[in-house]
Amino acid sequence: MPPSPSRRPARAALRRALPVLALLAALPGPAITAAHAQQAAGAVEARVRDFLQAQAAGLPGEVRIQVSPLDPNNQLPACAALEPFLPAGTRAWGRISVGVRCDSPVTWTAYLQAQVSVVADYLVAARPLRAGQIVGPADLGQRRGDLTALPDNTLTDPTQASGHNTRIAIAAGAPLRGDMLRVPHAVRQGQTVPVVSAGPGFRVSSEGRAMNNAAPGESVRVRLANGQVVTGVAQAGGTVEVSF
Repeated sequence: MPPSPSRRPARAALRRALPVLALLAALPGPAITAAHAQQAAGAVEARVRDFLQAQAAGLPGEVRIQVSPLDPNNQLPACAALEPFLPAGTRAWGRISVGVRCDSPVTWTAYLQAQVSVVADYLVAARPLRAGQIVGPADLGQRRGDLTALPDNTLTDPTQASGHNTRIAIAAGAPLRGDMLRVPHAVRQGQTVPVVSAGPGFRVSSEGRAMNNAAPGESVRVRLANGQVVTGVAQAGGTVEVSF
């Protein structure tokens, strides 16, 4: 018996659909879903946290890292290899923005906010200090806090301040910064100083009169006994070294 007229259109539609169904069946499953899979927020956050931990390695004190979560309802395709990075001019310090780049299977870039805190002891003035005063051990105190909330040049080691001169008056309890202090002069103008002249195969010691003040490592001009003026480098003990 021939098929009824009502069944003929359905069979024709099925025959037209078979090639399309066969093509879809031949495609690998992951290729279809990868472009539509959502990026797991936890993986991005963990990658950023590990990245910042590595960037902060070697900082003094206890490093604490907080990463703001990626939107769990993000529409980013799942990434095969997440690559965190810091924008130009940024370091792992304080409140920052961290980029995460994906190159495969789809290119995209996202940014997460993070807080990198460095908790450590830092120096404060134990009592009021006047301008020009030489700082001694009794003038120094320590407090513990987040260094990222303080000026970048806040001092943490007593050797960075002890024996230095204050440039300005400093109130008791104020954090000590490098720009508040001046390294004391190793050589003063008019002072008679030992001069060591050295070169290939020779080393000669003499004396001269310093023509300017100089801290250790700074350049100083010295007039020798014969009237010759030489330029050398002031050393911590007050000696001037001249290289030839």
